[in-house]
Amino acid sequence: MIVAFAALLLLQQGQAANQLPTLKASPVARISLSPAKLVVAASDSIHLTAVAYDANGQKIDDARLRFAPAAANGGSIDTSGWVIARGTGKVTGSVVSLIPGYKPYIHRFEVVMVPDAPAKIRVKAVPSKLVVGQRVRAMADVFTKADDRRETDPVAWSSSAPGVVKIDADGMIVAVAPGKATIAATDAPATASVPVQVVANTIADIELTPRKLTARTGDVVRFGASPKDASGKIVGGLTPTWSFSPGKGQIDPDGAFVAYEAGSYVVTASYGARSVDAVVKIDERDVRRPVRVVGRLPRTAFPTSEVWIHPNGKVAYLGTHGGGDRVYTIDITNPSEPVIVDSIQANTRLVNDMMTTADGNYMVFTREGAADRKNGIVIADTHDPLHPKAISEFTEGVTGGVHSAFVYTQPKYGTHVYLTSDATGKMHVIDINDPLHPKQVAEWKTPGSDNSGRYLHDIDIRDGILYGSWWNDGLVMLDIGNGMKGGSPSKPVFVSQYKYDLDKLYREVEAVSGPGFTRGTHTAWRFKNYVFIADEVYRNAPIVGAKDASASRMYGTLQVVDVSDIEHPKAVASYTPEYGGVHNVWVAGDTLYIGAYDGGFKVFDVSGELRGDLRAQGREIGQLNTADMNGNTKNAAFTWGVVVNPKDGLAYVNDFNNGLWIVKVEPKPAPVP
Repeated sequence: MIVAFAALLLLQQGQAANQLPTLKASPVARISLSPAKLVVAASDSIHLTAVAYDANGQKIDDARLRFAPAAANGGSIDTSGWVIARGTGKVTGSVVSLIPGYKPYIHRFEVVMVPDAPAKIRVKAVPSKLVVGQRVRAMADVFTKADDRRETDPVAWSSSAPGVVKIDADGMIVAVAPGKATIAATDAPATASVPVQVVANTIADIELTPRKLTARTGDVVRFGASPKDASGKIVGGLTPTWSFSPGKGQIDPDGAFVAYEAGSYVVTASYGARSVDAVVKIDERDVRRPVRVVGRLPRTAFPTSEVWIHPNGKVAYLGTHGGGDRVYTIDITNPSEPVIVDSIQANTRLVNDMMTTADGNYMVFTREGAADRKNGIVIADTHDPLHPKAISEFTEGVTGGVHSAFVYTQPKYGTHVYLTSDATGKMHVIDINDPLHPKQVAEWKTPGSDNSGRYLHDIDIRDGILYGSWWNDGLVMLDIGNGMKGGSPSKPVFVSQYKYDLDKLYREVEAVSGPGFTRGTHTAWRFKNYVFIADEVYRNAPIVGAKDASASRMYGTLQVVDVSDIEHPKAVASYTPEYGGVHNVWVAGDTLYIGAYDGGFKVFDVSGELRGDLRAQGREIGQLNTADMNGNTKNAAFTWGVVVNPKDGLAYVNDFNNGLWIVKVEPKPAPVP
């Protein structure tokens, strides 16, 4: 009976297909767009109009032209052709010609979103006082009104007194004679200037500290120089020009030196004709350690999303993706044999994030893709950690989906949940001091009147400061109870922002997969005086001719942002994987744990001061390929992240394709006698 029914259905489908009219080829040969130059400033908009022409160049008046809605990388295109930009990058779109009886004709195009006009310039690396003969290179950062960097702009340099200080087109300064001058940098209409004084070179001796020492690759050695005249008196107010040789590393204008390779380096401090050297012997960092897989819990029903450890250290929660409607509860009392004991289900197709309150009594998890389109969050009672029970939900204003949530308790304000909103890119603050009756107390968004291109992906909170990963808008810091700006959960107050040119940073991805790739500030983690930023970067298209794990790969860079002066954050170090990307991170002690997507699980030493290229310095402790033949997707690693259990020190690694891995970073092996 089943076979007969299937045969009848196929016959009916074939007859229906034969009755459909055959569409003729469209008479449209091309579609012309205006304006001809598809460029829009980062905080502006343009209206595109389209005209269809046939092969003879004649306008086709009855072609109904419609723009396909699109949004990517800080910009959006609506059906009427309005392109709205919220940052720099590229947004790809298409316009379709529809004529009854003819096949659709599709024209694809690309709109480039460029920085707004220069608004301010920050001149740096120019000492206020130089000696005759001293050479130094000036540098300048150009910003728009919205604090986007104009990184490719040429800056015009000038000196008010070339007889005192000369400066060339590359910013190279030469102190010529005693006197005063003003160095100006111009990128019209923005301009900035700094005063420079040149004095006679009376330096007879230079005391350099330290003169000789031993360090490891990646260690930051801070050099200092004290110039003295013939009488031994300090010549004050001077800054040397620093250099080093040979080998790989970097030395900053403040004398901070870091070597990337073992060997002997000569560091030089120069004041014109006077200079002094110091020798630094650099040893290997030697932090490599073995990793061991303690336990495994493969998942096959759904891809795996996030993992969270209950504060008792004996229960793990594992989310589901790709149609997943549940959070698994896992007994990890014996980490070598993790066991699923229960699960909590909800109306959702994706549980991306979950987190418990600090006391472990309640858990919040996020929802996306709900059948009734009411997503938001679910609050569960976890007094019995292995058997959580849903007790309430919050959906008002966030029905479009919540990707991430951070639960944070402050003695003065109690417990709140800080949510991301997929639909609007806003941050919502939900009071759960009464978990049965959650209520919103605030929301906050980055500037801009519309929601297109705004997306808040993740939230981290430390000491009353919220670190929001706002995708196209970079890292945003808010006072939500720290006190430095008078903020509170019900009144978040802006502290500062770190923005960077994502398209420039990931130009390699466009080169290998074309424009329109996805990239953004994905997650952040506060550590000491730094914030680690992990970007998420997807190719625009798979590798031609490839399949399975070889068809694609992830990209991304981990940036280290110095926030010791939190109102003026600055990038000081970075890590770019040789293969794979960076997704979620965790820091325990002086160790950084990274889910590197198809690059697997990685562990890094982040002890001491951080400067420069962390991978080149040999800071990688260990790594693990989390591919598995027993997972949801066979033999392909896609490591999302990791949580370190403070109770047992083990790393609980969540792999999107392969479930949960429990990993131990072993002590350094004893040397062979």
